[in-house]
Amino acid sequence: MKFCANLAFMFTESSSILERYALAKDAGFRAVESGFPLGYSLEQVKQAKEMAGIEQVLINLKTGDVTKGELGVTAVPGKENEFKDNLKSTIDYARALGAQKIHIMAGKLENVSSENWTTYENNLKYAASVLKNENILGVIEPINQHSVPKYFLSDFQKAVDIIKRINSDNLKLQLDIFHLQHICGDLSYNIKNLMPYVGHVQIAQVPNRNEPNTPGEINYKYILEHLQRCGYNDWIGLEYKPAGNSKEGLKWVKEYGYTL
Repeated sequence: MKFCANLAFMFTESSSILERYALAKDAGFRAVESGFPLGYSLEQVKQAKEMAGIEQVLINLKTGDVTKGELGVTAVPGKENEFKDNLKSTIDYARALGAQKIHIMAGKLENVSSENWTTYENNLKYAASVLKNENILGVIEPINQHSVPKYFLSDFQKAVDIIKRINSDNLKLQLDIFHLQHICGDLSYNIKNLMPYVGHVQIAQVPNRNEPNTPGEINYKYILEHLQRCGYNDWIGLEYKPAGNSKEGLKWVKEYGYTL
């Protein structure tokens, strides 16, 4: 198992994402994933990452101001050019950081129509063709409606159907076990059946989104072993909110028999 720190959720003891690169390295991580670093230049982020001597696995698509609930325009008709600009900006950052994966966020919508689904699929088809030239993997993630009400993509079957129709090696599923449990449950079966489409995995306990060994619905010792049995051997993002200090909360890694 290879674990990477999610800088949007971990090491928030520091308000600056730039400082979190060094904090992640200090805690023993070899790699991180992050949201798009709004407010920081490509040069600033690249320097922070390189000074920390840490790998960047994944970066989220530029979405707008997440504090205002802006989570992308991929499914919004009439904003195709904005989507393309956001993709281009994100690719620039991904290149500079050496990130091989981009999470293409769908956006939040009040009302969903067939036009939204058509726009979403067309934009993903465009992204897959662009990312193929960049040798970068695009991933899409169903997000549960409890955590992010009105998020456009909250259905794993619909996500897989789109991935199958586009049929590109550069578009896969981001499988967040936290969201899978909220949306579907039946984890052993669903993980096994979704695995052929998976390009990235994230974890957090349900319902409080804390460390895997905190009280909750998921037996992560079993689930991590199950992921391995199902053939997953890539990075796993720790997209959880530490119950206390981020570094101290990592004791579960050793407890479960792994290392960072």
